[in-house]
Amino acid sequence: MITTNKHERRERRKKSISRKVRGTTERPRLSVYRSLSHFYAQVIDDAKMHTVVAASSADKELKDKLSSATSKADISKMVGELLAKRASAAGVKSVVFDRNGYIYHGRVKAFADAAREAGLEF
Repeated sequence: MITTNKHERRERRKKSISRKVRGTTERPRLSVYRSLSHFYAQVIDDAKMHTVVAASSADKELKDKLSSATSKADISKMVGELLAKRASAAGVKSVVFDRNGYIYHGRVKAFADAAREAGLEF
């Protein structure tokens, strides 16, 4: 019997997703990464191989707000709002969501909902 750990399962899901999801200049890819302590997101133009905007829970702009957060999902919501604000300033309105192999639940879902509420379309 072959067993796989959760990192291997995530990598398998990530490969399956990355075959289908590509960002263009008109509709760049919104990629997320979550670690145990931080949440990172970036809007990537795959045609130019260029990161348009990025935001994370380690940003100085969020440092004073993080003390009011009660959970990691709240922190992800703040990152989603910040990224949507920066994307709209850069002229990005619509993106393709790349959950990077993570299950659409918890912090990833909280981030996506906050980004949608702040004006990003995906």
